[in-house]
Amino acid sequence: MRHVNLNGLDLNLLPALDALLRHRNVTKAASEVGLSQPAMSRALARLRDLLGDPLLVRSNGGFALTLRAESISRRLSGTLDEVKDLFREPEFSPAAIRRTVRIAGTDSQSILLAPGIMRRLAREAPNVVLNIEPYGSDVQSRLENGTLDLAFALSDTPLPAGAHSYLIARDRLALVMRRGHPAAERPWTIRDYSLFEHVGVAILNDGRSSLDAILASHAVSRRVALTTPHFTAALATVATTDMV
Repeated sequence: MRHVNLNGLDLNLLPALDALLRHRNVTKAASEVGLSQPAMSRALARLRDLLGDPLLVRSNGGFALTLRAESISRRLSGTLDEVKDLFREPEFSPAAIRRTVRIAGTDSQSILLAPGIMRRLAREAPNVVLNIEPYGSDVQSRLENGTLDLAFALSDTPLPAGAHSYLIARDRLALVMRRGHPAAERPWTIRDYSLFEHVGVAILNDGRSSLDAILASHAVSRRVALTTPHFTAALATVATTDMV
């Protein structure tokens, strides 16, 4: 039995072998594969040496397959199709997907995006389950280990290695107060931040806020009387108090 070293096998010989065995003609096989006739003759010589068999032998009016070549011919077409499948992008069918997609997001993102996402999933991928999960200090590690698929983030949020980001919306910070608030009818200055109690939205609960850094640069501090991870809770509280 001849043992073939796959590391030294030229896969380019397989299409040539398939064409030779089907056409039983060097010229026609060369034309199909896109080789010159001399190049196809050299390929045939290499195949004969590799397989230890003449493959094509002269007969009346042309060439005939050897017994070994006939055996290879019956299997080769299917084998080539399987090899091509290895390199072919699998067809994506949303309707056939069954999986859970886990996204780190806030309540505001859930309210804004979940209704539209779920309507589209119902139409196109009814077997996909969406989990919008809370943030935490372990978001990066959850993305890295695959327990989290996606996360809403800011443009300056550090990304784990290998992660990709896409811009989906532009947002801005805004000072919010209730209708009829004592400070609502006059221009707001940076000093006013120290006059009223604040509601802080802390998604990661790390105590950091870009606003406090700005206030500190102006020697202004504020009192955060309520901290919550939920934007809707902050708005509901501001709506019924003099907090901002």
